Amino acid sequence: MQNEQRHFKFYIDFDGTISTKDIGEHMFVEFGDAKKSYEIIKEWLDGKISSQESWIQLCATVKDFDKAKFNKYLDTCTIDEGFKNFLNYCTKYKFDTTIVSDGLDYYIDHISKKNDFAHLDIYSNKVVVDQEGNLTPSFPYTDEECKDCANCKRNHILNSSSDEDITIYIGDGWSDTCAAQYCDFIFAKRSLLKFCESNSIPYYPYKTFDDIIKIVENLRTKKKIKKRNQVRLKRRDAYMQG
Repeated sequence: MQNEQRHFKFYIDFDGTISTKDIGEHMFVEFGDAKKSYEIIKEWLDGKISSQESWIQLCATVKDFDKAKFNKYLDTCTIDEGFKNFLNYCTKYKFDTTIVSDGLDYYIDHISKKNDFAHLDIYSNKVVVDQEGNLTPSFPYTDEECKDCANCKRNHILNSSSDEDITIYIGDGWSDTCAAQYCDFIFAKRSLLKFCESNSIPYYPYKTFDDIIKIVENLRTKKKIKKRNQVRLKRRDAYMQG
């Protein structure tokens, strides 16, 4: 692909990628039943329950949820030190940036507003807190064929990009493993990195978003970019399945 034709589109995980820790996990360990929460998360990671079922069970462990206390906890949560630099970089070159999370909108909304990126396209699961402090999750972006994510990240990628775009996925966890395979380039750490290595999928390791900026700048200024043919085939198969 020639330089002048390039259109970069970034799809970014939230928990452990933008945020420095997995807030969705810590939320239930800190404010629910810690032991039961770890058991539920392990069942999901082992493929025994779906992501959607794990959220339902996790929310059920929380009693008398205290919004004020949770908001105070969220104010202590930090984001990747290079993320704001990365957003400024994307703004400079008019690159599209979308956040795709299998987490919950409550804490993502809070942190995105606090750190001035609530204007981005953000797709996640939803949660409602009733007057008794009970949590009820909902899943507006689920896919019946996909059990790995309650919010199907793959579909967001397919619905908002074309074969002409250069798609880039940035993530760290198990919920990123499906979606990342539908992007031309992958930035990975932790579980996503291990998955890519185990399945011989090309990726760039990174520690912070500042590392990503350096590599993307190299891609942006290259004369030609070779996109992975496997991505084109997976996208074609997904479109054919409907």
